[in-house]
Amino acid sequence: MQLFTPLYDKCMAWARHRHAWGYLAGLSFAESSFFPIPPDVMLAPMSMAQPERAMRFASLTTVASVIGGLFGYLIGYYFFELLQPWLQASAYWEKYLHAREWFDAWGFWAILVAGFSPIPYKVFTIAAGTLAMNLPLFVAGSCIGRGGRFFLVAGLMAWGGERMETRLRTYVERLGWLVVIIAIVAFIYFNR
Repeated sequence: MQLFTPLYDKCMAWARHRHAWGYLAGLSFAESSFFPIPPDVMLAPMSMAQPERAMRFASLTTVASVIGGLFGYLIGYYFFELLQPWLQASAYWEKYLHAREWFDAWGFWAILVAGFSPIPYKVFTIAAGTLAMNLPLFVAGSCIGRGGRFFLVAGLMAWGGERMETRLRTYVERLGWLVVIIAIVAFIYFNR
């Protein structure tokens, strides 16, 4: 049963769409403040499909993400009291408390690491606002962390280019089912 190959083909077609850059910017902005899906899911195939534009895509993703991070900062700074009940009821509350601890200990470095790593950056942007983190340091840490991550992703995908796209398509079905199996095993293991 082929499930992942058609999805891969559709994803690569979307990556070549003439409005893909706009969707990438919107996703990058939203993910930095409230949306759960990271922009890497669009940046990677777009950079692989159009390697000559990969660095432009990384720049766009970085700028939109930092602007979205500023929006998250504003949410934390001005509206945290409204969001706190929802946040406490969500899966993000523990992550938020952890982010506050990081800020107390590390400040600038916390936002830089959160920007580069798979840790939910949005939690850190909101936490930075609630703590009124120094805004120039917040922007600098965000630019370095997010830029480092997105330029790395775009660079690797551009380097692989068409060869990687073809090779990945050959193995995407096996890789997809392997991930599903690993997820099921992990779910069973951690929920016993």
